[in-house]
Formats: sequence, C-alpha cells, structure tokens
Amino acid sequence: MKNENRWKQRFANFENAYLFFKKALESDTVNNELLRAGLIQSFEFTFELAWKTMKDKLEAGGVEVNLPREVIQEAFQAKMIINGEVWLEALKRRNEMSHLYDNVMTKKTEELIRISFAPIFDDLYISLKKSL
Repeated sequence: MKNENRWKQRFANFENAYLFFKKALESDTVNNELLRAGLIQSFEFTFELAWKTMKDKLEAGGVEVNLPREVIQEAFQAKMIINGEVWLEALKRRNEMSHLYDNVMTKKTEELIRISFAPIFDDLYISLKKSL
C-alpha cells in the first residue's frame, strides 16, 4: 500500500510539472533566449519527475529499479511507455543540458522538446492518469 500511495503522490508532482511544461510550450521561445532557457529547464524537471514517477509505479508493481535508464527500459517492457528510444534520447539530452550551455545546442534541444519529447510526456501523462 505504501508504494501505491508513493507513486500517486509522485504523479501529483509530475502532473504539476507537466502542466507547467505545457504552458512553457506555448511561449515564443524561438525569438527569446530567456523563454527558451525556461522551456529547457521545464523539460528537465518534468523529465526528472517523469522517470521518478515511473520508478515508483514500477516499484508498486514489485519491480525494483534505480537508474533512469533502467526505469525507462522496464517501463517500456511493462508498456507504461511506448517509445523507449525517444525516452533514452530525452535522458541523454537532459544530461547534456544539465552540464553545459551552448546556444546551438539549446536551439536543437528546443526543437527536440517540441517535436519528440513533448509527445512522450503527453503519452505518459495520459497512461498514468488512467491508472490512478
């Protein structure tokens, strides 16, 4: 029961981050570096809460995992997520953006966030919301 409650509490935090992220996607980040940085930061903390929510949900189901890559792989096998490769790319990009700042990289990351990463967050949100 404790693990069941934990993932639901974590989901509430993920949901808040996800909804904020959706608002950030509406910003004109193409013409404003500060808004682009805000979108990327929003992506980073939404990603962080996403994988931790998946981890807690997996643990509630009896699967013990610790690292983000392991969580993604197990969530894919459990059909919690549908595009494991994109999740792994999001992990890679999150790690890169956390350690360095480059204007060319931020523009490419913004493009990836909008085209590839936002849809995986949408899918996860819908999937988890249904299982509450």
